[in-house]
Amino acid sequence: MHEEIRALEENGTWTLEPLPKGKRALGSQWVYRTKYFSNSDIERLKSRLVVLGNHQEAGIDYHETFSPVAKMTTVRAFLAIAASKNWELHQMDVHNAFLHGDLEEEVYMKLPQDLRVPIRTWFAGYEITLWVEQAPRCWFAKLVTALKGYGFLQSYSDYSLFTYTKGNVQINVLVYVDDLIISRNDSVALKTFKAYLSDCFKMKDLGVLKYFLGIEVARSSAGLFLCQRKYTLEIVSEAGLLGAKPCGFPIEQNHRLGLANGELLSNPESYRKLVGRLIYLAVTRPDLAYLIHILSQFMQEPRIEHWEAALRVVRYLKGTSGQGILLRADSDLSLQGWCDSDWAACPVTRRSLSGWLVFLGQSPISWKTKKQHTVSRSSAEAEYRAMAAVTCELKWLKGLLLSLGVHHPKAIKLFCDSQSALHMVKNPVFHERTKHIEVDCHFVRDAITDGLIAPSYVPTVTQLADIFTKALGKKQFDYLLAKLGIFEPHAPT
Repeated sequence: MHEEIRALEENGTWTLEPLPKGKRALGSQWVYRTKYFSNSDIERLKSRLVVLGNHQEAGIDYHETFSPVAKMTTVRAFLAIAASKNWELHQMDVHNAFLHGDLEEEVYMKLPQDLRVPIRTWFAGYEITLWVEQAPRCWFAKLVTALKGYGFLQSYSDYSLFTYTKGNVQINVLVYVDDLIISRNDSVALKTFKAYLSDCFKMKDLGVLKYFLGIEVARSSAGLFLCQRKYTLEIVSEAGLLGAKPCGFPIEQNHRLGLANGELLSNPESYRKLVGRLIYLAVTRPDLAYLIHILSQFMQEPRIEHWEAALRVVRYLKGTSGQGILLRADSDLSLQGWCDSDWAACPVTRRSLSGWLVFLGQSPISWKTKKQHTVSRSSAEAEYRAMAAVTCELKWLKGLLLSLGVHHPKAIKLFCDSQSALHMVKNPVFHERTKHIEVDCHFVRDAITDGLIAPSYVPTVTQLADIFTKALGKKQFDYLLAKLGIFEPHAPT
């Protein structure tokens, strides 16, 4: 607490003055947190003095609050490029980041009870950014100004990505609130840049990247291995299944969870919490995308069957706690897409399911399972909608790679296992069964004409995106895991 107060005072965060007539002072409180290393050892105990920004009123106490953070697909692409080019990766942390932002509004804050100053005195000033609603936005604006002042360019594909190029020197920075990942091809330039940041803000140099947002990063001659082993074991422990028998694959092949009519859970919050944790685990676990999509549909009224299915997933995690993805060092930097669908998959709405996967070379960087917005009248139509969805992602990724200095002049290979959908792509003739999907048709065909994508047929048995659209048996599930570059370097515990 003393360290926090000292930092606030050194930063000139507040001034002490009487509360003006007609002004309202916000409350404040202390928040405590224990920060851990990736091996679960305690790194340090943290305390933060925060303004109760939840009491602010929009349009009066603040106006704009949006602040970008790096997309997880951007994080994976950023790391994959560094692995391929054998660039060093470093991490820096901004100490008390929100104190650096400059507020446009005047904010008054009540004294914490354990601080003693003359009565009827209030904290006030333009520098208070202690978790008021607009604090993240103010901090990010200050950081952008500093990075652009050094010569960085901000990406239009992801506003949290910044690139610096001067001669043969290249530095890339990815921002997630107060955490910065830095990749570079010149150690001297990196040292100079770190010194510049330390002059602008109070920085903590964490050295080589090893642990970021709960993601463990391990480098070897093969590349960068990303996993969330510590986080996974926490999930298993919280579910009380550390001693349970592991399950070979996460979801039954012929499940009927969408039609479950068993007893409602007495404590639905536990189900919601577990599924929420699984969603973040999918950052490094493509094998969980389909089952998370299924389980997420029952958040409002989960039933016993849904809870049992979720616990089966936890037992699967028990045996694969260290499983993750490998971003290969020997990989080229060409994009490759795979898309699939499961026609009328939802037993309630009969809407189809889209699934897609994107590789950068041999490294998986983007994947998704999503229910389609409308009912498809044929399997070919469902496949076509899936093709349109992944084409959007490929178009965005091509722009993102260009921001990082990676050019992709050739058409991106896109693999689909529907001959009918490919026929629709190559033959621009609308008739009664396809004219209602004209927008998707035009979008995909324009992408082909512009040289963005080159669709190709692949047999269903080797369709990698199959794992994102349906529950598979263990044999096919394990086969696709290996093809996706997912493996388990740690022995189960």
